[in-house]
Amino acid sequence: MTPGDLRARVLILAALLAVGFGSLTGRLAWLQVVKRAELAQLAERQYSRTVVLHAQRGPILDRQGTPLATSTPTESLFVQPRSVGDPERVTARLAPILGLPPGEVHAALTSSRSFVWLRRKLPPAVAGQVRALREPGLGLLPEPLRLYPNRELAAQVVGFEGVEGGLEGIERAFDDELAGTPGKAIVGRDALGREVTAPHVLEAPQPGHGVMLTIDRTIQYVAERELDAAYRRTGAKSGMTVVLDPRTGEVLAIAIRPTFNPNVFLAAPSRDSWRNRAVTDPFEPGSTFKVILAAAALDEGVVRPNDLIYGENGSFTIAKTTIHDWKKYGWMTFGEVLQNSSNVGSIKVGLVLGRDRYYRYMSAFGFGAATGVGLPGESRGLLRAPGRWSLLSLPTMSIGQEVSVTALQLVAAFGAVANGGTLMRPRIVRTTFDAEGRELRRFEPEPVRQVISPVTARTLTRMLVRAVEAGTGHNAAITGYAVAGKTGTAQKLDPATRRYSRAPGVLSFVGWAPADEPRFVMLVILDEPKGASWGSEVAAPVFGAVGREILRYLDVVPRDGQPMQIVTGPSPQLPASGVTAPVRLVGADVAVDANGGRVMPDLTGRMLRSALAALAPLHLTVEIRGQGRVVQQAPRPGAPLRPGLTARLILAPGARGSASRAAPPREVSDVRGSASRAAPPGEANDVSGSASRAAPPGEANDVSGSASRAAPPGEVSDVSGSASRAAPSREASDVIR
Repeated sequence: MTPGDLRARVLILAALLAVGFGSLTGRLAWLQVVKRAELAQLAERQYSRTVVLHAQRGPILDRQGTPLATSTPTESLFVQPRSVGDPERVTARLAPILGLPPGEVHAALTSSRSFVWLRRKLPPAVAGQVRALREPGLGLLPEPLRLYPNRELAAQVVGFEGVEGGLEGIERAFDDELAGTPGKAIVGRDALGREVTAPHVLEAPQPGHGVMLTIDRTIQYVAERELDAAYRRTGAKSGMTVVLDPRTGEVLAIAIRPTFNPNVFLAAPSRDSWRNRAVTDPFEPGSTFKVILAAAALDEGVVRPNDLIYGENGSFTIAKTTIHDWKKYGWMTFGEVLQNSSNVGSIKVGLVLGRDRYYRYMSAFGFGAATGVGLPGESRGLLRAPGRWSLLSLPTMSIGQEVSVTALQLVAAFGAVANGGTLMRPRIVRTTFDAEGRELRRFEPEPVRQVISPVTARTLTRMLVRAVEAGTGHNAAITGYAVAGKTGTAQKLDPATRRYSRAPGVLSFVGWAPADEPRFVMLVILDEPKGASWGSEVAAPVFGAVGREILRYLDVVPRDGQPMQIVTGPSPQLPASGVTAPVRLVGADVAVDANGGRVMPDLTGRMLRSALAALAPLHLTVEIRGQGRVVQQAPRPGAPLRPGLTARLILAPGARGSASRAAPPREVSDVRGSASRAAPPGEANDVSGSASRAAPPGEANDVSGSASRAAPPGEVSDVSGSASRAAPSREASDVIR
């Protein structure tokens, strides 16, 4: 080999080595610089796992701050199957502690997945026993447990939480606010996959916001207690009680049977019990809907409380269908039609009112549209446009058939009559607040529209008071208070015959108290109770029992009640250990002067409960006289307060509502809603609003305005001009035949 050959070989070898080292350097640079982030993530996945830490859900409170749903810290058990040494031994030790079948535990321990949740939200004692095992591959992560301390109370309203969030009720509707922001934690493992460190929190979870409801736990409890007793006593298919403040639209209680315990919601016999039937299940209202007809007819001026209506001795045929009354009636005033719940009388009023005007009022009262209360699954009910009505639709809708409503729609509509004619949007949430109790959002009362005039509302209220005092609603009477209300007995369609069944259907009562200054409006429904046929038998007594307790709880003074003295107790003490205290929101103000001393607040115009709430932090003795709103007070507003002082409040009924579109005297709105001209003496307005000529003595004008033949003494002509049965002594314009 010549020196030249040797030199060539050395150069070739050096070049090969240089290329090799260059390639190695380039590969290292590629892996450590270009692919660094990707390989780091791959290594992290091999030796650790990122898990989600659920945030603690915000509490759900009643209007007084009492928790209806709350959360407590717990731990959840996970397993990393590749780290488990002896699955059979671990199964034998772990299954009895968890109370799970050994096969289920063994399947989790031998899973092909790298991470498996074995059991979520363990009780503290169980978590301690698992931790004491010190078995490789088992780990615990913090996770909040949702609790419902009142069990079945307001279960359908509050709803419940599942693994992935709220599933029903407020828990579902306000899931975004309640859920909070989840965090992250890393579970570390060595090269063999065994856990070597405790979970490391990367991002701490942020707790959710709280929700304060308009529900009052005390009123809710009374409503559920009385409804449950009636539900069990009658063997009804279901039952509901809805209580609402007609002044603000705030829902005070929704009681539903059958019910369930949200702490163990999967144990409910039927998932139907999860549903809030007050907003999801429409029904035909029956005779309670006659109040809506009466409101429309009175507001339009087509009938007056003392106008006479002939009851046809209990049966009336129209469109080849005969409709019966529960009792044979002859001549009645319109007030007595409502008092006796006459189908025949109501149909005759509906025919005079007309379908267009009736439909307009039904829509204005909120039927056929969702209330907007914000609860999941709310139904609009069923209200067809007049163009889709049959010849029988107007008569049957006049008695609450061929239209379906939800319980919340019906109670809100009655609330409009109770408060002076204004439909208020129902509200079930008062406010949301953060973890420190600071208010984030307040839901204010929202008037929807003025449906009827205050004059009409007061007139109808007096008629409904009479319906309770001397009519079908007598079992709803409350001693010492004027109650206004109406019973309902709605038949159901028989699927076999496609006709209304004669068996008891939906029995109900709707009313409010006190009638002149209402503090609540309430609907009670029992579906297919056994041994009862009328709403007056089963629903009205529940109204009376619940209403009596509500008025006592709200400190509403009975009629002609004597002045009473309220002595406040000592300052509340902190609750004992383990007792949940009511939550108080930040921002409650107490009136003070420039020096920080407490002064008397201005209570003028407030209702009694509001006034007492303002005086409660001052710990004064309070004397009360009268009923309604505060009109006088002593000491005067702004006066300094001294220990032992007695505050005296004088209450009186306040004006409700505002002036509305009441028609001038002797004017009646026509079917298009416009006022017709006043008829001169001796003339009567027909239903189209035009004046008809004066009828000679002994004649009465029919609905087309033409004179009918003279009727014999004591008789009046019907709408076709033929002589009818003898009527009591009345003017012809006061009679609906």
